[in-house]
Amino acid sequence: MKSKWLIILVFIIVILLITLFFSFFNENKISQCGDGTFEGNCSLRNPYFCLNGTLIEKASICGCPDVLTKDENSCISKYQTNPKSVILEYVLRGKKGRINFVVYKGMVDYLSKLPKTIYYSSDEKPSRRDFKLQKINEEEQREMILPLVTEIQNIAEDKNDQVRIAVSLVQNIPYRESERNITIGINQINYSRYAYEVLYDAKGACEGKSELLALLLKEMGYSVVLFYYPLENHEVVGIKCPDKYSLKDTGYCFVETTGPSIISNDQEYYSEWMKLSSDPEVIFISEGDSLGYLYEYKDAKDFIKLNEIVENQGELNIFRHYKWESLKEKYGLNHV
Repeated sequence: MKSKWLIILVFIIVILLITLFFSFFNENKISQCGDGTFEGNCSLRNPYFCLNGTLIEKASICGCPDVLTKDENSCISKYQTNPKSVILEYVLRGKKGRINFVVYKGMVDYLSKLPKTIYYSSDEKPSRRDFKLQKINEEEQREMILPLVTEIQNIAEDKNDQVRIAVSLVQNIPYRESERNITIGINQINYSRYAYEVLYDAKGACEGKSELLALLLKEMGYSVVLFYYPLENHEVVGIKCPDKYSLKDTGYCFVETTGPSIISNDQEYYSEWMKLSSDPEVIFISEGDSLGYLYEYKDAKDFIKLNEIVENQGELNIFRHYKWESLKEKYGLNHV
């Protein structure tokens, strides 16, 4: 009987010690912001400063990038003229959110006047990647989009959730081809929007939306590619992930950008009647981190199977229908 009470007493003492340890650990844990900056330090992205777990502008301490001008604690671009606010919506595990983001006509005017051509020497071979990097790495544009990256990182501490918000946010920007044409030589082609123009117009086609998402993920520190499907003339994003989740063993997870879709699901109709069937060209954009555990992979597999049943049989039983509707709500797949 005594041994029984002794065991109980030891158990209680162990629980108390564990509780005290974690309490002490949490009190003394150094806080971080969403980009990994430690509390009380400047971010690698000027002018942001980590205060109480939130990135705030503090140009008086952290300074400004070369292309921006310091204005008290803010860094200002000469292209920040004629502002307007756009609402960017996203869904994270069924919960809807929104970001009010200020965009500027002055920046759009600047981008619209940039050269659309690249000159090569006789021994150089033109590549799609060169044109992609020319747009994604444009320095003035980058500085104007970084505040959006910061807002996303202030919303979610978890890096995977930051990716999920960025993906959903871009997917929920309405899909629209450009109404403008440009002339190159004797040819007229659709105007290719810069990532910032997609934000300003609050609409974009697969190319502009994919470049916007690639830019956001790149600035969050991830390894990113673009998948270009030549047969379908379609473009999506690839983000570094474990091989078992990746598209055709590329090491990158498939991310559709034209509308809401589950990360790794490459079996959606990207138009009303067409699925992707060709092998994509992989366009490398940036080195960086990889996603870790991805619950989306199993969800995507389940959703693909349920869609196949609907296509083949026309309906689902009550249990499968509940699962189907739950996945649609979880990822905001209202179009399906």
